[in-house]
Amino acid sequence: MPTKHIRFDWAIKKLLRNKANYVVLEGFLSELLHQDITIKTLLESESNQQTQEDKSNRVDIVAETANSELILIEVQSNSQLNYFYSMLYGVSQLVKEYLERGQEYGEIKKVYSVNIVYSNQEKGQDYIYRLNSEFMGLNMGDVLELSKAQEKKFNIAKVADIFPEYYLLKVRNFQGAVETTLQEWIYFLRNSEIKEEFTAKGMVEAKEALRVNNLSEKERAAYESSVHL
Repeated sequence: MPTKHIRFDWAIKKLLRNKANYVVLEGFLSELLHQDITIKTLLESESNQQTQEDKSNRVDIVAETANSELILIEVQSNSQLNYFYSMLYGVSQLVKEYLERGQEYGEIKKVYSVNIVYSNQEKGQDYIYRLNSEFMGLNMGDVLELSKAQEKKFNIAKVADIFPEYYLLKVRNFQGAVETTLQEWIYFLRNSEIKEEFTAKGMVEAKEALRVNNLSEKERAAYESSVHL
């Protein structure tokens, strides 16, 4: 019988803010972004402080990485028609919130917006979508490039490195066999199950930390009530 694991949206509210469990989020983000992510701290997003209704539908946390980049992680549990606007608002608030007064624009850190959505409202068939901004010439079709002076001043290679990068995970679209370590995470997000053979970064730790059996009776009652098991 498969081990029951805690659903990710509940875990991110209750368990993954614990520093001892950072390795779980680090593993997930490392697999998704194809770079080693080390979380320096987790910050409560201002957009998560709006209303009680918001808190029941959406979970926002901000991960600050070792090189001070910001990752806004948002989990949409319910079907909301306006979640694209929510993504835009969340990133806009984050840039505003963490840009210190008097700081130069060039010191704004890269923001990644990671959105895990359990609804299927759009027509896309993929399970991971990425929005990465580039300026494209309307007549020549070329990509606008930075000058050498800008590259040196801002320590970046291309214009897209400045702008927020959005990831949209439509986990219910994932079908078929698990063949990559990133797909192991998508499988878990969709099914709340971690198979013994999974080896993705953070998965070994998640396998233990997110067992339903680890919860106290009070926590389990709250969990089962929350996710309507």
